[in-house]
Amino acid sequence: MKKRFVLEISVESVAVAVAAERGGADRIELCADAAVGGVTPSFEMMREARARVKIPIFSMIRPRGGHFVYSKEELAAMRQSIDEARKLGMDGLVLGILTAEPRVDVARTRELIERCHELPVTFHRAIDEAADLPSALEEIIATGAQRVLTSGGKPSALEGADALAELVAKAGERIVILPGAGIHPDNVCEVAERTGAREFHSGLSSVLGRGADAGKFEAEVRRLKQNLLGGTA
Repeated sequence: MKKRFVLEISVESVAVAVAAERGGADRIELCADAAVGGVTPSFEMMREARARVKIPIFSMIRPRGGHFVYSKEELAAMRQSIDEARKLGMDGLVLGILTAEPRVDVARTRELIERCHELPVTFHRAIDEAADLPSALEEIIATGAQRVLTSGGKPSALEGADALAELVAKAGERIVILPGAGIHPDNVCEVAERTGAREFHSGLSSVLGRGADAGKFEAEVRRLKQNLLGGTA
């Protein structure tokens, strides 16, 4: 029996979310302003995406680009966004907070995750700015997150493949390691083989750039899924 792989596609518009679903994506990460790593999408975007997309949608909860140390006002905005995302039918949320050191801010991240109630949470690539990845992984597990999106501390998942493999082994069944950054149809199999991961994240910007039309995006998602599944998608 073939190993089951999960493909998450990051999008910043509803039209591209629909295209990703048609192309075979298993899950959507919905965000705005992907050029800065993604921020919380508008409530209108969440509502429309939920109406038009059947596969699970995880919404980014991030009040701005830049560093991951947040003020009281920004944390309040994140709480409000979590509440709205739950009301709008999001299937999961993507968030993460660091301290100035930088380390995972376990207490504040846990508080936000508890506010998500039953919704699964992905700790996003803030981990890649942490001083020590293995220690950060243990801290993220302590927050109650279900998965962590990471490039292994490198600019791309392929460059970070060795570190990702170590994280996958360390995580075991406690949390899902979700490799992301620079994954595309022509390297996804190598990333899968070298890391041992079962879930993968891609926005395809490394091959399509920003703002690709929906037709091209759908075709690349389909090729990505086919290559990941060995041509059986």
